[in-house]
Order: sequence, then C-alpha cells, then structure tokens
Amino acid sequence: MADEAILKLKVQLYSGEEIAMGPGKADLLEAIRAHGSISAAGRAMGMSYRRAWLLVDAMNRCWQRPLVETSPGSAHGGGARVSAFGETVLTHYRALQARIDAAADCADFAALQAGILPEPRSSQKA
Repeated sequence: MADEAILKLKVQLYSGEEIAMGPGKADLLEAIRAHGSISAAGRAMGMSYRRAWLLVDAMNRCWQRPLVETSPGSAHGGGARVSAFGETVLTHYRALQARIDAAADCADFAALQAGILPEPRSSQKA
C-alpha cells in the first residue's frame, strides 16, 4: 500500500467518441520519432504491433491530416515517421500538458490530495 495518494491530471482530446490524443498516444508518437517504425516503437513501449498500429490509425483518423506517415517495406526498407503536422500537434499537446501540470499547484489540488485515500477501502462498510 502506498503511503500517500497520488493525484494525476491527464489531458485527453476527443474527436467524437475517439480519443484523438492522450498521454499514451503522445508517448507513442515520440517512440515512432525515435525508432522510425510503428513496430519498433510498440516494442519499446511494451505493446504489440497491432495495438500500436490501432493507436496510430485512430490518431490519423481524428486529425485534419495524418500525424504518422508510413512507407511500405521493400528492398530499401519501410518505416514510419511523425509528420510535420504530427510534430506540431505533439508540441502543442505537451505544452498544454505542462500548463495544466503547473496550474495544478493550487489550493484545490492540495485539498483533493489531502482527502483522497492512497488505496481504496476493501469495503464501504469499513
């Protein structure tokens, strides 16, 4: 059991019912940038290629332009890269995330932190 409860704010941007961007998708974009492929990025993050591909597909369907561009494998190799638009979205998302983290240093956040349990009770009767 943890000694202190952790409050964590996370930013999720929606396109309809689909999460267009969130912390995990931002991390995946950074991994694609670092590794040059969806499969390598997924491996680096401990997820299957299918899961990584589905997340990329969701991102690409939610934005005006693709965030990730792919090229098919061939004798010269394939891969993936974060598009210029994807880099812009990622930069703005991380900046928004940083602003929210900074804004959380307030009395409301402290009050919620003080009132939440580090772990839920095993029963409401306790």
